Amino acid sequence: MFDAASSHGQHRRPLPPAQSPAEGVPSPRTPTGARQSPQADRSGKTRDAFFDNAKYLAIVLVAMGHSWEPLKGDSRILEALYTVVYTFHMPAFIIISGFFSRSFDMRPDRLKRLITGVAVPYVVFETAYSLFKRYVEHSPGQEISLLDPWYLTWFLCALFVWRLTTPIWKLVRWPLPVALGIAMLASVSPSIGDDLDLQRVLQFLPYFVLGLCMKPEHFQLVRRRWVRAAAVPVFAAALVFGWWAVPRMNTAWFYHRDSAQELGGPWWSGPVMAVAMFGCSLLLTACFFAWVPRRKMWFTALGAGTLYGYLLHGFLVKYADYRGWLDNPVFHHPLGEILVTAVAATAVTLLCTAPVRRVFRFVMEPQMNWAFKQDAAELARERQQKEREREREKVSA
Repeated sequence: MFDAASSHGQHRRPLPPAQSPAEGVPSPRTPTGARQSPQADRSGKTRDAFFDNAKYLAIVLVAMGHSWEPLKGDSRILEALYTVVYTFHMPAFIIISGFFSRSFDMRPDRLKRLITGVAVPYVVFETAYSLFKRYVEHSPGQEISLLDPWYLTWFLCALFVWRLTTPIWKLVRWPLPVALGIAMLASVSPSIGDDLDLQRVLQFLPYFVLGLCMKPEHFQLVRRRWVRAAAVPVFAAALVFGWWAVPRMNTAWFYHRDSAQELGGPWWSGPVMAVAMFGCSLLLTACFFAWVPRRKMWFTALGAGTLYGYLLHGFLVKYADYRGWLDNPVFHHPLGEILVTAVAATAVTLLCTAPVRRVFRFVMEPQMNWAFKQDAAELARERQQKEREREREKVSA
């Protein structure tokens, strides 16, 4: 934030405080009262290592889960692990996104960042994935449809909708119960269809709203020693339950993309599963957060590039699928599954690195100043900041 600047004897009226606009998948700023492992991003803001660590670990689990999909049918243990991971990895990522969306409003600079950081990448990658499928898999019937998100792009579409509705959730007296009620209603509404992947948008909505409702001290609660200790038996019990549930439960429930009727269940199973899945996801997400390091690690800086890793690793996964690489019997044994897991984790890690981000920044974080009207207040703040910097340089000289 900038104070009023005086230059050459002119005293200017202070401008409104400048707040850093939130990104599509936000770059976390250090919350007040949290233990800090400061790290500056390229805009100069201080980042909290905990959230960058959590984002990186969550995106690694996403990539690993995608690599397990063609293999899990041959291993009940792997499918149990797949079930447990899918219970919490996206909820954890969405909760963090909601937490750093708390300051979002309809201010022009924030809307601009929403468009350039979410809407534009959605259009680009939805088109790219469709063309990739058409020419690599030789599927001439694959159409480009911005209304029907394909594969990983659903998250960008959902994030855009969630972020736009943030001011509404700030006004609602009981936002989380309302959001959970909407998710329950969506689970019994097959007529919603596939437009904008609204089933996922609505069924994952409670996690985003929960993030909006959270405060920094809530993340401190799961860092208590007894919580970290309790997370071990909780995850062990979840794996045992997952192993038991493999032949008894449709794993499509974890994708949140279909209604109960579309999954072959009675209508009442939709609300029941929505509440049950929400409870299980929160429990495992809390255990996951309890294990996330709070100090700066070797992978902390990669947390700023998780959206890059998320969107780009899909091309590698789909290419391997189209080429039938994972159909090789060598990968359908424990050592092969471990190898595939390690390759997936390594690949998504590399895709989060700074060189990759520099190459694809024009797509993921385009400036697009030519497309927007210039905000007078923002320009004035920039001028004041430059004047203050010049004055500091004179003083230091």
